[in-house]
Amino acid sequence: MALTFLTGPINHNIYQNTGQSYRLIMNTIELICRGESETLEFKESFSLRDEIGAAISAFSNTKGGVVLIGVTDVGGVKGIDVGANTIENEAGYIKRHTDPPIFPFIKVFEVDGKNVVAIEVEESSDKPIFVKKYAHKRVGKSNHRMLSSEMRRLAHEDKPKLLWDERICEDAGLEDIDEEKVRWFLEKARFERRLEVSYDTPIIDALERLNLIKKNNLTDAAILLFGKRPQKFFLQSKVRCARYKGTTPVDFIDLRVIEGTIVDQVDDAEKFILSHIKKAAKIVGFKRVEALEYPLNALREAIVNAICHRDYASSGDITIGIFDDRIEISNPGTLPEPLMPVDLKHKHMSIPRNPLVANAFFMIRNVEQWGEGTNKIVQWCTEYGLREPDFENIAGGFLVSFYAPDDILSLIPESGKINLEELGLNERQIKGIELIFKNGRITNSEYAREFNISRNSATNDLTSFIEKGLIKRIGKGRGCNYVPKI
Repeated sequence: MALTFLTGPINHNIYQNTGQSYRLIMNTIELICRGESETLEFKESFSLRDEIGAAISAFSNTKGGVVLIGVTDVGGVKGIDVGANTIENEAGYIKRHTDPPIFPFIKVFEVDGKNVVAIEVEESSDKPIFVKKYAHKRVGKSNHRMLSSEMRRLAHEDKPKLLWDERICEDAGLEDIDEEKVRWFLEKARFERRLEVSYDTPIIDALERLNLIKKNNLTDAAILLFGKRPQKFFLQSKVRCARYKGTTPVDFIDLRVIEGTIVDQVDDAEKFILSHIKKAAKIVGFKRVEALEYPLNALREAIVNAICHRDYASSGDITIGIFDDRIEISNPGTLPEPLMPVDLKHKHMSIPRNPLVANAFFMIRNVEQWGEGTNKIVQWCTEYGLREPDFENIAGGFLVSFYAPDDILSLIPESGKINLEELGLNERQIKGIELIFKNGRITNSEYAREFNISRNSATNDLTSFIEKGLIKRIGKGRGCNYVPKI
């Protein structure tokens, strides 16, 4: 008897419970011959929906299992008709009638020319699972309704919860993934963290390597990181940026809503901030030194933290508010317990709310080390000459506040300033040096005209500047120029 899948070559394997998930491990016919068990149930057709639902609930609440549709109770292969939308309709029915919703793995294969459908159900991490108001458990080969005391016990058990970014993104497929963004990520991760995945690795293999596929389905994290249109699935995945007039969030000068992948959102948010904060420059030691109003590395780290650790189950957006005296970056979701805002300025645990997203950001060096980001933010601000930023939980969210300096020019150190008088320069020569550094160049004749002196005197001054290491000569003869050396 031959076995072939409807969609491809034969794979002589079927499911067996491993304690965590089901894996194809033995010949399908051998499985049917073994008969129903604690982890296997037969149903003749999809018309037995209530019984199929009870089995799905029972498997979800116990050790997981497989329902084979198209097989009689005694193991006879009856087969079923499978139309173009049969599997999609059944998956939708299961999702609508389970609470919390279940997304089983459904596979169609042929046994002796007849269609058999396998519905694989994992043990749920969010028990109890109800089907049409009832929760079931698996006892031997049978499904039984659970008592209220049993449901209360399951609901209060200490068990791992499925995190948001690990969930299956319903209705998303590989066609929703931007292949070029995945390729860019692989190259970046290879360079930054020596990720052993080559640029030309098939997309599905690359996503599996990054743990972004679960049961052949894309996770929420996969769409956030590499989706062509992430907001099609997660409207809340946005960054709202505003430059306000003054110090209150009333009138704004500029407003932008940033969408796209969360990797692109980091760069776009940084660009928005750069376009609205002050910049200053002054001459220090005859060098032009520029400074931004805030340390860019600290701002970027705060943006990354907001995007990486926000609560994506919330409908709120990340917000960036730029005021005359401060910048505020907020995100939905307070700090996970037991962290408190005061802990962020000291050594503390790393508790990522979205570990798949956090790991991806780590791979491309958007974050350096876990648990040190907020400490770095404080360090960078104080080293820059600013007061420490504030971290605080707000109603339903988390807020970081950066404070502007009273005088932006004070951020530029002058430790390298040269005392020209100590070098023995007279008043005219000091003005001459300042002129050269201001204009970037000067000729002998221009220097002579500027100070109304002879060309010989000009030559003497310029030669003295060269000997003191302040300038250098470029070119020869009357066409040569004198330019700053330091």
